[in-house]
Amino acid sequence: MIPFIGLKTIALGPMTIQVWGLMVALGILAGTATAARLAKRRGLDATVVWDVAVWITVASMIGGRLFHVVFYDPATYLADPLQIVEIWKGGMSMFGGLVGATVVALWFLRRKKLDLLVYADTLCHGLPVGIGIGRIGCFLIHDHPGTLSHSLLAVQFPDGSIRHDLGLYESIYGFALAIVFLALAKRNAKPPTCLIAFLSTYGTFRFFADFLRIVDTRYLGLTPAQYLSVAMVGITAWFVRRGQAKEKSRG
Repeated sequence: MIPFIGLKTIALGPMTIQVWGLMVALGILAGTATAARLAKRRGLDATVVWDVAVWITVASMIGGRLFHVVFYDPATYLADPLQIVEIWKGGMSMFGGLVGATVVALWFLRRKKLDLLVYADTLCHGLPVGIGIGRIGCFLIHDHPGTLSHSLLAVQFPDGSIRHDLGLYESIYGFALAIVFLALAKRNAKPPTCLIAFLSTYGTFRFFADFLRIVDTRYLGLTPAQYLSVAMVGITAWFVRRGQAKEKSRG
């Protein structure tokens, strides 16, 4: 059992820093630096990674917010549309961020006439460490409490209940996959290895992890993220079949 560690803000003189936002920002920087390092290793332009990261950051924030507004709590925002821009009050979707980031990244890479698969795979290499660090923020503010549990990784909340904490689990997942990606990089794994690994593992992880959530919108028994998780695994299967077809054509 893990003791409850809560930290929502950090006071620095007259400034108040939101811990969640700070950890997300650090995750974005670390993830981009990780992807840029792989880009250099692959002989790609690391500047492109940093440039597209700016667009991805903006798009992920917009996508994450809009996905939350539309699929998780539409009634609240229909009643008071001005709350849509009040992002400091919380309400972001990881999957919405991924969708927004993907759309903008594809647009950016196409506009630059770069190899989509190679750069997408390289950018994906930085995602796990970004998730690992960013989700520490979710764990510290405990915005994703789970069902009751006696697991060694369960957290004892202030009300005395012992629960799963999905922010903690996602952080562990991120750091674990980051270690795997580091090993793949050392073995010079070719694209789209990282892309396939991320899509398949994150899609599977989120599909099952979301059953443990207690504060979440559900449609026909599944969360919006679970539907997109199924899509991620489906895309993985398409990539694998495409790769197999190419191998057969070469043989």
